[in-house]
Amino acid sequence: MITPQTIEQIKNRIDIIDVIGEYVKLKKRGSNYLGLCPFHNEKTPSFTVSPAKELYKCFGCGKSGNTITFLMEHDKMSYVEALKFLANRYNIEIEETESTPEQKIVQQAADSLYIINNFATKIFDEKLFDSEEGQSIALSYLKERGFREEVIKKFQIGYNPNQKNELANALIQHQFNKDFLLKSGLVALRNENELVDNYRGRIIFPIHNNSGKIIGFGARIIGKNDKAPKYINTPENEIYIKSKVLYGSYFARLAIDKADECLLVEGYTDVVSLHQAGIENVVASGGTSLTIDQLRLIKKYSNNLTIIYDGDAAGVKAALRGLDMALEESLNVKLVLIPDKEDPDSYVNKVGATAFKEFIAVNKKDFIIFQLEVMLKEAGNDVTSKSNVVNQIAETLSKINKAEDFTKQQDYIKQCSVLLKIDETGLTNLVNKYKRDKIVKDEKKLPFEEADYFHQQSKQPEDVLDENVFLLNQDEAHERNVMRVLLENGLKNWDDQKTMAQYIFEELEAFHFENTQLENLYNTYRKQYEQGLQPDAKSFLYNDDENIRSLVVSITMFPHELSLKWDEVLEGMHITNRDTSQQDVLMSVNYFKLKKIKKMFEENQRDMEHADFDEQMRLIEIHKNLKEIEKEITRQLGTVIMK
Repeated sequence: MITPQTIEQIKNRIDIIDVIGEYVKLKKRGSNYLGLCPFHNEKTPSFTVSPAKELYKCFGCGKSGNTITFLMEHDKMSYVEALKFLANRYNIEIEETESTPEQKIVQQAADSLYIINNFATKIFDEKLFDSEEGQSIALSYLKERGFREEVIKKFQIGYNPNQKNELANALIQHQFNKDFLLKSGLVALRNENELVDNYRGRIIFPIHNNSGKIIGFGARIIGKNDKAPKYINTPENEIYIKSKVLYGSYFARLAIDKADECLLVEGYTDVVSLHQAGIENVVASGGTSLTIDQLRLIKKYSNNLTIIYDGDAAGVKAALRGLDMALEESLNVKLVLIPDKEDPDSYVNKVGATAFKEFIAVNKKDFIIFQLEVMLKEAGNDVTSKSNVVNQIAETLSKINKAEDFTKQQDYIKQCSVLLKIDETGLTNLVNKYKRDKIVKDEKKLPFEEADYFHQQSKQPEDVLDENVFLLNQDEAHERNVMRVLLENGLKNWDDQKTMAQYIFEELEAFHFENTQLENLYNTYRKQYEQGLQPDAKSFLYNDDENIRSLVVSITMFPHELSLKWDEVLEGMHITNRDTSQQDVLMSVNYFKLKKIKKMFEENQRDMEHADFDEQMRLIEIHKNLKEIEKEITRQLGTVIMK
């Protein structure tokens, strides 16, 4: 983990306008900056950046956060990747916390593999462009396939010569660790102690992670050789896990985000050819079945997935794999099959970029309907096979189980019942049966209390949402306001003896927050303050907990700010330099307390209705005390008692 000291240095150096300004054209508006949101299409700017608070919020789509979360959301970086990116930008040396011996071993292996892969990539590049063998065999082959030099260099495609150990010798001369060399897959062990090149005579496709680091390679044989596999891939190690990788995702992530659609193909050359044709929102599964991790990686960029595979039987079968997982991830899946025994690589070169795009747009098929049509064709007139098709499609539709997808599921049931020539109600009942069966199966994995909860939830109509979750009641509004003044003003002085945070702690000692998230945030703030730290809105905005960051942004960021023209309307108001923080704290705390006292009155009144004489006397005293507190608060506020 990166040390808190390093994170603090990064936070202190960050200029949110400087970073976000590279992605969004910002115009100053009062103390804030305004621009068109990069996360959704809009004509009227609603994307607001506050340099004072060091956060952004779009009041159109709701996206919000700080500089780090902007990089995470826009460039799809992890939290650590964003920190390292900013550290590199501001020339800050990264220090990391003490790791366990096991963690150190894993980190050392990962760092070594990155260095080895980077070194090998440079060698492959030199051998492709600067060696006679590379130019005459590999480069000429790539150009015959239609690849231009600029796209070859963009993807860092290279060549490993046909010599037995040319790369191995270069790696050994640079004193790389033998064990890490074997882990990388670049070399293999022969005759117990001899290292030889593993990818001899092959074109090399480096595989990048989401931050652009090279984690592995795909090595393709040139021409045809029945005795050798067409591709050799890096073995799994500390940095390369095949099921979590999509080839080309580093180059495609921004294009996918912009198009709000991810095109999925099988091979490396498919990706490179489509990029060369200007179709950049494309990634490859590497010829393997789709995995849940790959689908979740796609979902980081878009909910819309279009699979483009060969039109032969093998292509159809490959396309259908992973459908249920895609549905469970709430992805909208379409399918395009390339005709005439072509693949995306050959077809885009054959018809050109414009015709290829038009073909994709016209020939997109709904994935579920396509699957049903294929199964019905295979079943023919066999009654048993048709019955199996009904069950299979019902089970598939049951995977669409999220409340927000209820309408989509009903639409599929309607379409599928027509194709199957069965009653729509019957198919609905069968889909619900599969859903219930899954719930029961999942319940067996849970403790009794959790299972009971899910069982009760499963009885609720799926198209009914609790509208109360979308309403912000007055109690919560006052609780949020107290947290706002604590975050914004807590470190300021209340008087000569205490800070505003200490004043708030003392005043709220007898009260609690009803919203558990706000209660947790309040307790976390107080704990940090009492530890001698300096908690404020800025420090919480850089917390690694996304829920805390989002909560703080929603508390502190508003669509409007007080106009400076009030200085012209009210003489001597001086909006620009007047400090109203103490009044803000006082009013926020007192309104918070008044709402809580009002609830205490109501509870006390209910208790009095059922109390005996002695208990009533005690409750009357409580009522009097509450009344005195209420009067004092309203005196300070100079207002009437709240109803």
